[in-house]
Amino acid sequence: MNPVFLKVSQIILTILMIILVEIQAKGKGLASGIGGNFTFYRSKRGVERFIFVLTVVVTVLLVVNSLLLVING
Repeated sequence: MNPVFLKVSQIILTILMIILVEIQAKGKGLASGIGGNFTFYRSKRGVERFIFVLTVVVTVLLVVNSLLLVING
């Protein structure tokens, strides 16, 4: 494959991955463990589930793209 295409797609996938992870990180983090909002386990539904699945797909694409980039130099 074209190395330029792989590099550009790597940047796009990385930015997309950062955005998807940040969307999911709402309400989580150190503050909730120290005394902030306490949440309980619940199943993912609707848009939340779609974003989760999309994050997994983008992660797999990012790993495959990274491997192709290493192989093709």
